[in-house]
Amino acid sequence: MSIKSTVAKLFAQKIYFKTQAWANEPVTTQHNIFLQLIKEAKQTQFGIDHHFDQIKSETDFVKQVPIRDYEDLKPYVDRVVNGESNVLWKGKPLYFAKTSGTTSGAKYIPLTKESMPYHIEAARNAILHYIHETGNADFVDGKMIFLQGSPILEEKNGIKLGRLSGIVAHFVPKYLQKNRMPSWETNCIEDWETKVNGIVQETFNEDMRVISGIPSWVQMYFEKLQQKGGKPVGEIFKNFHLFIYGGVNYEPYRAKFENLIGRKVDSIELFPASEGFFAYQDSQKEKGMLLLLNAGIFYEFIKSEAFFTENPKRYTIGEVELGVNYVLIISTNAGLWGYNIGDTVQFTSLKPYRVIVSGRIKHYISAFGEHVIGKEVESALQEAMSGTTIRVNEFTVAPQINPTAGLPYHEWFIEFENEPEDSVLFAEAIDNAMRKQNVYYDDLIVGNVLRKVVVTKVIKNGFQDYMKSIGKLGGQNKIPRLSNDRKIVDLLNEK
Repeated sequence: MSIKSTVAKLFAQKIYFKTQAWANEPVTTQHNIFLQLIKEAKQTQFGIDHHFDQIKSETDFVKQVPIRDYEDLKPYVDRVVNGESNVLWKGKPLYFAKTSGTTSGAKYIPLTKESMPYHIEAARNAILHYIHETGNADFVDGKMIFLQGSPILEEKNGIKLGRLSGIVAHFVPKYLQKNRMPSWETNCIEDWETKVNGIVQETFNEDMRVISGIPSWVQMYFEKLQQKGGKPVGEIFKNFHLFIYGGVNYEPYRAKFENLIGRKVDSIELFPASEGFFAYQDSQKEKGMLLLLNAGIFYEFIKSEAFFTENPKRYTIGEVELGVNYVLIISTNAGLWGYNIGDTVQFTSLKPYRVIVSGRIKHYISAFGEHVIGKEVESALQEAMSGTTIRVNEFTVAPQINPTAGLPYHEWFIEFENEPEDSVLFAEAIDNAMRKQNVYYDDLIVGNVLRKVVVTKVIKNGFQDYMKSIGKLGGQNKIPRLSNDRKIVDLLNEK
């Protein structure tokens, strides 16, 4: 065992016990975070406008601070972008994480000197929890790759801005610099296909042990490695044993990945966003990710079925229940207040608090009142593939409200790696799995309001071509699992 791996194990033990301290006092931890946030922001413009000096409790906060999304908060953000200080948080941000908005063009999410360290610590601690639980630390002596956006940053009124993953690249600890790949020059390539080709060339003969990124884009990297080497990725990288991912559910990709790698590897799921690093998988044995209650974020939760009603109840951490679909609301030390990030979560454990990401509040199908969510379509596909040789590269689902003949239906657009022998039976398996998960959908089928699922095959690389056509190939961009309209699938049909 190397000195580096020995030190990693000792550090992992220290972080584990530090985590246990706050995880065992969740309500107190969150209350203290809440009070600290209010105290620090009292003299900001937002704090003055919302009477932070009168807020003594979470109940007071609910009365003073409404739920907002980016559009609602944009007037304040615009003032920060224009160079004002003390608007949402004290001083000015260190960075803006620039993301794509659906209605407002580019979105600028502030990152402050108080919030930035938590993004770095959370990713580190996820790996340390893995080391502590498994005892596996040999990977620290090999190479690691993080598929991410370009670290080249722009500047706006004295504040640097870029993609979150590109900003984070500037904070890689010194002890990892020699292990980390790709090179800075390759990482700066903007065109994703050119970048991945460069990464393949740089890493092909290296001792890669940890690979990290959004599954759909790591898949592209693996496919190019396999094409170059003519053998599974696990044979090219014999010591590769840990895959770290976030952004989307890994399960629909797992069979495909195991085929590309040639064997199973351990994985760690992360839940990062520009707005904060919310959770990470702290155990290989337990379902869900540990919700980070001490990371400068105060969490509130709204039941998704009540979200679009007037004044829905906002729950704090001590009030949540297992298995309920909640919209995640955050207030942070980057100056986001009562902020709807758009994600929905479900708790898998309350001791400690662990979550899964169940979907997006704006990504659903409810053309007929069924309110199907991302977790349901992912689980249905997984169940339908179980025990078969079927493998899927990518998929999305949309309603067909006005078919040329017959009843309306849910249309599944799937790019197969291994196609089903009988596509009708496969569609029926998906439909049966959906009916078990969503009682409203089942009622619509039984009542002959909808007919069963229709599967439409997407040509090879069809999803990549679609993402390229809208300028979102690679990086942190993801295909929505489902939509309540046909904007995406109509473009896919053109491919």
